[in-house]
Amino acid sequence: MGFWDYVSNRHQQLLTDALQHASAVFQCMVIATVLGVVIGVATYRSGWAAGLAIASTSSILTIPSLAMIGLLIPLVGLGVAPTVVTLTLYGLLPIVRNAIVGLRGVDPSLVDAAKGIGMSRIARLLRVELPLAWPPILTGIRVSTQMLMGIAAIAAYASGPGLGNEIFRGIASLGSANAINQVLAGTLGIVVLALLFDAAYVLIGRLTIPRGIRV
Repeated sequence: MGFWDYVSNRHQQLLTDALQHASAVFQCMVIATVLGVVIGVATYRSGWAAGLAIASTSSILTIPSLAMIGLLIPLVGLGVAPTVVTLTLYGLLPIVRNAIVGLRGVDPSLVDAAKGIGMSRIARLLRVELPLAWPPILTGIRVSTQMLMGIAAIAAYASGPGLGNEIFRGIASLGSANAINQVLAGTLGIVVLALLFDAAYVLIGRLTIPRGIRV
């Protein structure tokens, strides 16, 4: 059976796996973004705290994804839980690092001006610092998303959702008629999803970043 014949015959299952894959990455990115920005806000004013935050999230990436999921299975079981924990942890570094860099890059005179007109610390953070730091934060989110698209495929090892199941089935049945088609379908599906997400981030950037800041 040719590749396109295989896709045509299995399009419903492939679409289901693709939607599950995209949903898992999206939800984990939301969690990682909230945590990453909170960590960045809490640490960017202190050199040692920022260094500790970046070093801690960097160390997570040194753990092989398959090992991470394997270690989590005895703690949280199979399925969605180890997938969510693993993807969230792996997504933190680019967001934390870019949040710290972005917040530190805000012109102090703008912050002082906001303070001078009576803005509270929270108001300055929400209305001045975070909006100006948004471009690098968004870049960190884009980088994290591309990473998680590939890592999410490993979730199939723990019976997680997504296109990784197609890849693992193909690998497990190498030598059979459709093994290569399964691996190729899963891989291309992940690539397409990554491109779609990246295009969405480009659109979000155009809608949320003032033209002057983009330039």
